[in-house]
Formats: sequence, C-alpha cells, structure tokens
Amino acid sequence: MFQRILAATFIVAIAAALIVAAWPQLFSLEQAVGVAQVVSLRGLAAAVAFVAVLGLTLISLLSVRMHRFTASLAIVALAFSALSLVVLATRGFGNPGFETKAEGDVTVLSWNTLGDAPGASTIAELALLNDADVVTLPETTRELGFEIAQLMGDADRPMWVHTLAYDEVSKSRSTTILISAALGEYDVDLSTRTTSTLPSLVAVPQDGEGPTFIAVHAVSPINGEMTNWRNDLEWLAEQCRSSNIILAGDFNSTLDHYASLTDGADFALGSCIDAASVTDNAAIGTWPTQLPALLGAPIDHVMSSSDWSTSGMRVIESHDGNGSDHRPILATLSPTQ
Repeated sequence: MFQRILAATFIVAIAAALIVAAWPQLFSLEQAVGVAQVVSLRGLAAAVAFVAVLGLTLISLLSVRMHRFTASLAIVALAFSALSLVVLATRGFGNPGFETKAEGDVTVLSWNTLGDAPGASTIAELALLNDADVVTLPETTRELGFEIAQLMGDADRPMWVHTLAYDEVSKSRSTTILISAALGEYDVDLSTRTTSTLPSLVAVPQDGEGPTFIAVHAVSPINGEMTNWRNDLEWLAEQCRSSNIILAGDFNSTLDHYASLTDGADFALGSCIDAASVTDNAAIGTWPTQLPALLGAPIDHVMSSSDWSTSGMRVIESHDGNGSDHRPILATLSPTQ
C-alpha cells in the first residue's frame, strides 16, 4: 500500500512539474529560476519527453511489476510532449517568404557575433546579400563595425557605425549598430543606462523623422543575473511603449517570458509586435547553433511598434559554422502609414 501511495505521489509531482514547464504563464512562473531556462528550450524539452515516452513504454511492456507505474509516467510525458508541440506549432515552424521590398521598407539584420567571431567579410557579405538597411550586432566591437562598414561602402552601401561599450575588457560588453546612410544621420542616446549588464544601444534620428533603432542585448537568465535579466526585460517592455521604434538583437528570452510584460494579446512585449510571431517563425531556435533549429531557443528577435508591419522574416541557418553560437535573423518591416 505504501509503495502505491509513494508511486502515485511521484506521478502527481512529475505531472505538476511538467504542467508548469509546459505553460508557466498559468502560474506566473515564466520568469522563475529553473522554469525560465526550461521553457526557453520547448523543442528540446518536447523531444526529451518523447524519448522518455519510448523508454517508459518499453519498460512497461517488459516488466509486469513496473507496468502500471511506467505506463502512467509515459502518459504524462506524452501529454507534455504533445502540448509543447501544439504551442510550437501555433508559433510557426518556419516561413521564410518575403514580400517584394517597397520604398520606405526597412530590412533589419541581427546577429550576436560571440565577440566578432564571424569576421567582417562574412557579416558584410550577408548584409549586402540581403539588402540590409540596419545591422544590429551584440558582442561586436567598434573596430569590427568599421571594417564591416568599409566593405559595405566599397559595395556602394554606405553605413553609419555606432557602438556602445560598457568596458573594453570583454567584447561581449560591446554592442554595435550599422545604419544605412540613406536613412539619415543618427545619434546614440547616452542620457540613461540601458540594459543592466550588457549594453543595448539606442539610436535616435537627428532630424526626428525616422524610427528609433535599439540594438538589444539583454543579459542571460543565469545564476547571479536573474534580477538583472528581469530588469532588462522590463526596460525593453518600456521602450516598446514608445512610437516609431524598431528593436533587434539578442533578447535572451522567448515569447513565454513576456506574459506579464505585454500590453495585450496582439503584442509580444509591451506594445511591440514580434516579427517571427506574425510570420510563423517563432518556434525556430536562434541559439545555440550546436542544436538543430527546431530544438533551440528562439531568443533573438526583431520587434517593432505598431507604426510598422512585418513583410518577411527568417532565421538564417546557413551560417551555423561561422563561429558564433547564435544564428542571424532577418526581417523586413513596412511602414503602416
């Protein structure tokens, strides 16, 4: 009798834990330690759960004594895997289609370069190939930014370069943005600190006419940085309540983490729309490149205020071997007015 009670208690505990992992927003735990990390990797968690289903089913078939216990666990794991897949399917397993770029559209390329790892020529070539007007580069130094701009300028695509660095000790503490000269001149807003541990750069048009661009680098939710991570997300949500704004970069967070920070069902973060979400690409992982994209974490984003609509977005998987642990993302945004 005691063994049965213990087994039932264990099954209920596992089921409760998996419910939280599958939909932490229901319990306001999406930013809790442990849960935040697990929910980032929905695809991987679903795959692991399905492997567990196969193993538990095999044990159930081979062991009479363990049959009921392992069969119950298999059902719980299968339900978790199925629910996770449903959530991922609603967010989209990939739609790389782009509408023809029109006058006034802005194409944004973003890539966390892991400290300049891909090199200037690779980044410049990717930006030129995709007709990028704005390139946001977390973990990228000023020096590399100028090298990229030189290569793009040689290809008749002149770019302004701006960098914000919290120190010169680590390349991860630098964020660089390249903005097409055709969009006008921009200044970096240095009036306030942005994200807490790693810099997010705010570029404001000098004439006040164009969009404000924010090259994002929120800190990751690791031990010792959870409070800073939550503060970073709150800062980003506040920026997303401004008008005529485009954010792109490494948010170190997924759509799941924004439940308490969204201004409504139509928005991802604050009053910003997520380009991946509206183009059926939000289940495609951008980190780490060591995992297949469908198993990775979609933590890199392009977001915009309602002044812009997304006419195309994709996660670029062709550069997984170019040194960075992040995949580049590309989006084209069209003005709504």
